[in-house]
Amino acid sequence: MPARPDTADYRELFLTDAPMMDMRAPAEFSHGAFPTAHSLPLLTDDERAQVGTCYKRQGQAAAITLGHQLVAGATRAGRLARWSEFAHRHPQGYLYCFRGGLRSQTVQQWLRDEGIDYPLVRGGYKAMRRFLLEELERSLERAELILVSGKTGTGKTRVIKRLSRSVDLEGLANHRGSTFGQLPEPQPGQIDFENALSIALLKLLASEQTRVFVEDEGRLIGRLYLPESLRERMTGSPMVVVEESLEQRVEVIVADYVLDLGRRFADLYGDDGPALHGQKLQDDLGRIRKRLGGQRYQQVSDVMTAAFAAQAAGGDLALHRQWIATLLAQYYDPMYEYQLAQRAGQVLFCGSREAVVHWAAGAG
Repeated sequence: MPARPDTADYRELFLTDAPMMDMRAPAEFSHGAFPTAHSLPLLTDDERAQVGTCYKRQGQAAAITLGHQLVAGATRAGRLARWSEFAHRHPQGYLYCFRGGLRSQTVQQWLRDEGIDYPLVRGGYKAMRRFLLEELERSLERAELILVSGKTGTGKTRVIKRLSRSVDLEGLANHRGSTFGQLPEPQPGQIDFENALSIALLKLLASEQTRVFVEDEGRLIGRLYLPESLRERMTGSPMVVVEESLEQRVEVIVADYVLDLGRRFADLYGDDGPALHGQKLQDDLGRIRKRLGGQRYQQVSDVMTAAFAAQAAGGDLALHRQWIATLLAQYYDPMYEYQLAQRAGQVLFCGSREAVVHWAAGAG
């Protein structure tokens, strides 16, 4: 079978979810990478620092010599085994370093010495990152954005997940978007979030269709900020508004923030999960204490504490429904109604989750 050539077709790499092994040091990978990339570094962070210092003081030739000394013997054999395993497991993959230079070429040659021809990405991480940033701007110029809006608990994310032509911003950010939206698992880095967003839009706009549904978000999703060009497009975009009764919205919040979130804490922290879950929600509540007012905050906090005790004692969720209904009716709903009134002219359709999904299918 002929060897596959090196590539600079970044679009194809991302459209096909090509597996990639990243030769950069772990710190570089942590700073930013791609969804299908695997960190299999040529040099550790410490080794990279040593080589960098040598390069500054003695030049490139001395730095290359030091690199070969650091990655020799059993160290080289172990890393080569991992690269070989990746190449065999992902025969349609690629390797890359920061610029597609010496690190990529070194690993490529070492693999070739083992009888494995494995292509590299020309231009490396830097070129792919630049491509995704430029492609994000092109995508946003072309996309016909429609926002999915609605009061807290209407299940907007549920709607997004059911629409084929949608980007789940909260899913990409690993955050539910509200004051209470932080999940026990960490959010990705800002660069990883932007890369994943650009790839998602690239895939959606690969066809002739341009309509894209996104949830109506603020500037931040947790600690991640939306790219300014996306925020500008969202500001004036038309929207559909999901409408559900207060009772139905309370059940959505119970499912997402009590039951599902509780399971996630239990999976991560075992017996400590329930206490950490309860403390997390109390901490979140504390962040809106001033806006709630001291008396109302204390009332909600007390009911929340009692709710976790009742749930632990016998699985009763009634008190959870009580504090959630209070927050929705007295805090979130008035705030949303005011915001929606400022944008009434942008509304294309209002209805239940099912009605919005049905409308979107016909509107596409």
